[in-house]
Amino acid sequence: MKQIFSIFIFLIGLSSMTLASSHREAPMIADDPLADNVDLYAFRSPGNMITLIATYVPGQLPQGGPNYYNFGANIRYEIHIDNNVNTPGDDIVYRVIFYRKDEDPSTFFNIRLGKQNLRMYYDVLKSTDGGKSFITIYAGGSTTPPNIGERSINSAVGLNSSYQTQVNKAIHQTHTGEKIFIGHSDDPFFVDLGGIFDLGDSPRQAGSSIDNLACKNVSTIAIQIPMGYLLNNNSARTPTSILDPNYVIGVWASASRQKIQTLSKGSVSNSGDWVQVSRLGMPLTNEAVIPVGYKDYWNSITPYDEIADTLLDGFFYNPELGLYMDDALFGTAVPSLKNLRIQRNSLGSFDFGNGQNGLYGLKGNPALDGTALDDKVFGTLLLPGPGKPRSVDLWPIFHTGVPNVIPYQLATGKNGNPLAAGKPFINNFLPNGGDMLRLNMAVPPTPRNSPEFSSMGIIAAAVAGLTDPKYAASTDIQFIPNMDGFPNGRRLEDDVTRIELQAVAGVALAAIGLWYDDYVAGDSPVTPNLVNVLSYTTGVEKNDAPFKAAFPYVALPWAGDSQCGGELVQFVSNKPEVRSSYLGFNTPSVNSQHIKFEIKSYPNPFVDQLNINLDVDKAGDYLIEAYDLAGRSVERIFSGRLGEGKHFYRWDNAGRHPAGQYFIKISDLISKKFEVAKVTKM
Repeated sequence: MKQIFSIFIFLIGLSSMTLASSHREAPMIADDPLADNVDLYAFRSPGNMITLIATYVPGQLPQGGPNYYNFGANIRYEIHIDNNVNTPGDDIVYRVIFYRKDEDPSTFFNIRLGKQNLRMYYDVLKSTDGGKSFITIYAGGSTTPPNIGERSINSAVGLNSSYQTQVNKAIHQTHTGEKIFIGHSDDPFFVDLGGIFDLGDSPRQAGSSIDNLACKNVSTIAIQIPMGYLLNNNSARTPTSILDPNYVIGVWASASRQKIQTLSKGSVSNSGDWVQVSRLGMPLTNEAVIPVGYKDYWNSITPYDEIADTLLDGFFYNPELGLYMDDALFGTAVPSLKNLRIQRNSLGSFDFGNGQNGLYGLKGNPALDGTALDDKVFGTLLLPGPGKPRSVDLWPIFHTGVPNVIPYQLATGKNGNPLAAGKPFINNFLPNGGDMLRLNMAVPPTPRNSPEFSSMGIIAAAVAGLTDPKYAASTDIQFIPNMDGFPNGRRLEDDVTRIELQAVAGVALAAIGLWYDDYVAGDSPVTPNLVNVLSYTTGVEKNDAPFKAAFPYVALPWAGDSQCGGELVQFVSNKPEVRSSYLGFNTPSVNSQHIKFEIKSYPNPFVDQLNINLDVDKAGDYLIEAYDLAGRSVERIFSGRLGEGKHFYRWDNAGRHPAGQYFIKISDLISKKFEVAKVTKM
C-alpha cells in the first residue's frame, strides 16, 4: 500500500504543475456570437454560498474597437436550476435582459470624459415556478465597461478610476439576497483549441501546446446564491451527510431570441415567440461529443427534452473519441492520445470498446440485485441494451450524475469484486434531466489555498480515496479533498478537458474496480495503463491569469493596451533599459507604482547562457519570457510568484536558438505592466 500511495502522490504532483468548452461549437450559433454560450461553472463558495457563472460571446480580443464586445439587447440570457428529482423541468430560473444607451453620441470613441457609449444596462428577473412567472430582483444595473486601455479607464480624460474599481461598482445585492456581477472578464477557460481540433493533436506532437484562449475576454454573468435558496421543500436546512441526495442541483444556461427579425435602414426590430438558440451544461458536450450534423439540434432542445430523446444517446454509449483510444479500432490514428486506452478485457471478461456490451452481459444475473444496474432500482436507465458499453459511466456522467449506490463506489473494500460495496464517494444523481452540471451542495469546498487543492477535481479525490491512508483505511463516509470538483459541479480551476478525456479512457470504470487490461489478479491495480491515463495531460493545465479570491472570482479582462493587445513590433532604442511599444497603444509608465524593473542581462552579447538580474518592488505573479525580433515568444523562462526584492534567473536554453537579437520581457500578471530588455546572441 505504501508503494501504491507513493506512485499516486507522484501523479497528483504532476497534475499540479504547470477546451472554453463552447466556443463557436455549432454552425448556426457561430453566426450569432452575442447569443453563444461559452462556459458554465457551479461551485460551493465559503459561507454556504453557491456561485453560478455563465459566460457568453467567445473569443473577444482586448483591442476589439471601436464597438468592442457586449451582451445583446434582444436576447434572453438565462441560468436554469433543477433542485427536485420529483418534478421534471426547471425549478428556479434567473433571466437577464439588456438594453443599450449612448451617453455621448457626438464622438466615435467608446469612452471619453467620463461618459460611455454603447453602454449596457440590465434587469435581473427570477422565477421560482420553473419559468411560468418572473419577478424583477434587480433593475437598472450597468455592466463594466470594456477594458479599452489606460487613457480610457484610468486617466482624467476617461473614467478616472482603476478597472478594479469599475468591477467593485458592478457588484450588487438583489433585494431577494443574491449577489450579482455582470460585465467583462478574462476567459476563465484554458485549452489548446488549435491542437485538439487539428485531428486530436493535444498535446502537440511537434512543438509546445498553446493556450489559444490566453488573452481573450468573455461577457460574464455571475450570481452568488445562499445555499438555502436552492433547496427544495423536502430538504433539511442542514444536510444529513455529505452525500445527501436532497442537496443535489442541476444547472444549465441558455440564450434565446425572438423568431422574427426585421431589418430596416439603420435599425432592427424583433417580434414573435422566443426560441432557444444556444445552451450549455457539461463542458465540451456539443464541441467534442455531438457530431456536426446534430449540433444545431442539440442547441435547440432542453436537457429535459434530451433525456427523453434517444437520438443523441448513442454518441455517449459509443463516443467517437473512444475509437482513437482503442488499438483494435483506430488507436494509432491519433498519436497524442497514445496514453489513453480503454478497457477491452477488464477483469478478464468485460469489454468497453465501441460496439461491445460492457456490463450488459450481467443483465439478469443475481449479482446485480440491489445495485444501480438492477432494473428494480433505476429501470433500464444504466443498462439499456447490448452494444452500449459506456451506458454505465460516460452516459450517467453527462446525463444523470452518479448515485452513491453499488457499483458506483470506490474500489476500497471491494476485494476485487466491482459489484461489492466499496467506499462511499459521491452522490450527485439527478435523473430527470439530460446534460447539466450536477452539484451536491452538501460537499464542503476545498480551500483554493490548500496544498491538497487540485485542478483534477473528482479524479484527484478518487486517487486520494483509494490510496491515501487518511481516507482509504476504511469504507466510512469521509470528505475527501476535491470531491467538490468537476464533474461534481465545476470550479474555475478544474482542468475539464483533461478530466473528460481521461473519463473517455475509462478512468471512472477503474475507480470502481473495473481495472485496466494489464491488471493481474493479486497484483497492484496501479498498472502501467492506469499510470498512463492518470499522467496524461493536454499540455495546458491552468488559466493565463490567476483567479480572484472573492466574488466574482474571475480575473479582470485583458486591456486593449496590454501585452495582449497587439504584436510586439519595434523598439525605440538599443539601450536595454528602454521600454518597448506595441502596435496600437501607449507604452506603460516606467515609473509604475506596481513594478520597478532594473533588468540587468549579462553577458550581453551572450553565447550559451544569459543571466538575468531584476528588482521587483511589489510581490505578485510574474512572467519572464524571451521574444525574437518578430515579436514571437520563443521561450518561457519563469512563471510564478515573486516576492519584493532582487531575483536572479538564468536562460539556460538560450544557446539552442539562432544568433540574433532577442528581447527579455517581465510582466506583472495582475497590473499588466511590463518591462523589456534587448539582448544579442552571438
